Amino acid sequence: MSKLKPEVTEKDHAQGKQDAPIIIVEYGDYQCPYCGDAYPIVKEIEETFGDQINFVFRNFPLQEAHPFAFPAARAAEAAGLQGKFWEMHDALYENQYRLDEDLFDELAETIGLDIEKFQADSTNAEVKQKVEDDFESGVRSGVNGTPSFYVNGNKFDGAATDLYQMLKESTE
Repeated sequence: MSKLKPEVTEKDHAQGKQDAPIIIVEYGDYQCPYCGDAYPIVKEIEETFGDQINFVFRNFPLQEAHPFAFPAARAAEAAGLQGKFWEMHDALYENQYRLDEDLFDELAETIGLDIEKFQADSTNAEVKQKVEDDFESGVRSGVNGTPSFYVNGNKFDGAATDLYQMLKESTE
């Protein structure tokens, strides 16, 4: 069984209680259709299990298959520098069907970002490095496709629907 490497830190984007008994880490690609299908299920997991989970997202852009995955990850990280990572994360998945270079500025404006700062941050070395670090951690953790989920540090082999079902059974 593959283990999460490194463990979750304050550098990660997390939603939910930090001391939640269940920590779910998703390695995702904003252009991956399977990640797009998993997105509403993950939202449902967050809604259903609330304070019982801490949900973490790490970027794993599959650049050869998805040309807009890396720029989308940079857009999310740039939004994060203005405190709006999750708003951009959600907007990217909700608009996945029209992902292209022009969409990032539109979404940034929609979620209320300073556009000039967003554009500058999207191309800065720090943002690029964060995406690359996430990807590298995925490789070290044994990620071989997206989405990949880790529950309390252990790789979960299955789809988001299977994860939901497993959580439901384990909390009953």
